[in-house]
Amino acid sequence: MQVMQISGLDKKRMRIFLEDGRSFVLYRGEVRRYSLEEGAELSDGQYEEICSEILKKRARRRTMHLLEKMDRTEAQIREKLRQGFYPEEIIEDAVAYVKGYHYLDDSRYAENYVRNQREKKSRRKIQMELMAKGIDRELAEQALEEECQRENEQELILKWVEKKHYSAQTADLKEKQRMYQFLMRKGFQSDDILHVLDYLT
Repeated sequence: MQVMQISGLDKKRMRIFLEDGRSFVLYRGEVRRYSLEEGAELSDGQYEEICSEILKKRARRRTMHLLEKMDRTEAQIREKLRQGFYPEEIIEDAVAYVKGYHYLDDSRYAENYVRNQREKKSRRKIQMELMAKGIDRELAEQALEEECQRENEQELILKWVEKKHYSAQTADLKEKQRMYQFLMRKGFQSDDILHVLDYLT
């Protein structure tokens, strides 16, 4: 595999273009270590070593760093890594790595986004924004449905609470536990029950 071109990105880094169209970025010291120069041959073994010893580790660290700052969609992560000129197989590896630890989860991202935006924007607007962030249409619709269902469940819990003449202001811990157990027996989710009971407090 021939090195077709090497161009400086900044004072520290260089971008290496290969004859098959792939490219990647290395620090100048790494370029010297592998004796990379225009017109030189890069063996499959060397390329594999660069990928496994340098690029994979660097892309994984970059991905973790991006997710530490804020939750992102898979499409956003892929785009950020492409901007860093990582080869596609390295991007695949980094995405699989963070997905394996559930640091990257489009379903969770969509649910959180819907929860945070539903009181400010229309359903259609939220769906369009999620899709613009790279969330699949089906996943966006599912998150919206689940949030609507959760809202309905919480409304039902509130009705039962009122029906039982439960007063959050005067109820002691025992009464709150009794109310919680009653609602659990009715088949409501623990999160929804606590959300309503805490909201009333």
